[in-house]
Amino acid sequence: MLLSNFIKENTASLESLYPTVEARSIVLMLCEDILGTKSYTHIIEPQTVIPQSKEGALQDAMDRLRRGEPIQYVTSKVEWCGLTFTVTPDVLIPRPETELLCREAIKTGMRIYRMRRPYGKKAQPVRILDLCTGSGCIAWKTALDITGAKVTGVDISPEALEVAKGQNFSSLLKETGATAPTFLRYDVLDGGEAFSKEGISEFDLILSNPPYIMESERHLLRKNVVDFEPEIALFVPDDDPLLFYRAIAKWSTRYLSPEGTGLTEINDVLGKETAELFRSEGFSAEIIQDFYGRNRFILYKK
Repeated sequence: MLLSNFIKENTASLESLYPTVEARSIVLMLCEDILGTKSYTHIIEPQTVIPQSKEGALQDAMDRLRRGEPIQYVTSKVEWCGLTFTVTPDVLIPRPETELLCREAIKTGMRIYRMRRPYGKKAQPVRILDLCTGSGCIAWKTALDITGAKVTGVDISPEALEVAKGQNFSSLLKETGATAPTFLRYDVLDGGEAFSKEGISEFDLILSNPPYIMESERHLLRKNVVDFEPEIALFVPDDDPLLFYRAIAKWSTRYLSPEGTGLTEINDVLGKETAELFRSEGFSAEIIQDFYGRNRFILYKK
């Protein structure tokens, strides 16, 4: 089969699930993953033929896509914040919006690093805690981009922690001299009480992208999100939608350094309530909006 024909036919087969442009992009990503082609190969080389040895793998993958499974799970990877992360159905697929939180964290972390650098070998590393770490995307990005950072990622899911630990950035670690994050299993909802046995007294940055979608908002999500991404990483009960933020505030009361900064992603419709929760726990809190003017995360300090 010609590559161009495969792309055309299978784009059409996904149009009941996605807009045409997105459907075509998904098929092109699949071809790149399995065939090693580029998004323009079928245009500049219209006679490109799909090797017969690859046809079975392509059709199996298309069957999964037609059932609504996200392309990131089909290819087991996602490009995020300039890095390629492994993802499985045990972890949430990192979203572009979360990159905003990560960029702010890196900017803040590097400012702390520059302030401490004059102390030389006596300088304390920038210490970062990532709560509800999932795939470890925030933990890994900050570890690789903030010079000398010591990052700890926490999650309740052992399967998610295996994914986070298994991210392969060995070449970047060698190139940059960065230290890989440490990943630990704790229930974030316990407020950090059990974490005290780790012997870590404080962090300069506490970061989190916790579950925050209310059950009543479930119908607003795409089928490929609701049917395939882990519910534990997405939903909170309508009668207590801020339960993770109360827990994060408790972690931060215990472990955020006096001059530290907290950044946590939030539900757009609960921005004011979330900010007020942190203020009621003794923090200053500022709502940061994303590219679309939506409430995206809270920046808070003691």
